[in-house]
Amino acid sequence: MNARVFIALGANLGDRSASIDRAIELLALRESIELIAVSSLFETAPVGPPQPHYLNAVAEICTSDPPRKLLNSLLAIEQQLGRVRDASRRNAARTIDLDVLLYGAVVFAEHDLEIPHPRMTERAFVLRPLLELDATLTHPVTGELLVSLACAKRENDGVVLWRTRTTHLTSRQ
Repeated sequence: MNARVFIALGANLGDRSASIDRAIELLALRESIELIAVSSLFETAPVGPPQPHYLNAVAEICTSDPPRKLLNSLLAIEQQLGRVRDASRRNAARTIDLDVLLYGAVVFAEHDLEIPHPRMTERAFVLRPLLELDATLTHPVTGELLVSLACAKRENDGVVLWRTRTTHLTSRQ
């Protein structure tokens, strides 16, 4: 079974844009992943302690990997790009962050993976690039159109378009 999946990408250390671009390249190289599209890049202030601003994007993929295997692939990419995870420092600055937002209509919860992403609807920096890819998405639990949540957060959301994506990418070109 192939699932339509949306992955959030964020970075606020080093060359943020290059880190996100490289993470996208590494995703596309995975045998079980087809990269469908990537949103524009958006810049936002950090959530949590004072630190540099983030660049954020969302990638749409199709994968045969189950959620756990996909998470392991994302964690391997983070590690390859220099991400050091410290459970005691939530929302710390990072070279790259990859999160599963939506995995088809799947609802999944384990200690280190929750789908849909539990804070997705609270974050305009996730909703804006996600809805750039598909404005018809609904929340798998509530059935609510995500665009209605994004519109409610739009006024003064602090999300600034940083770079427009001019092409949709595919991994097997």
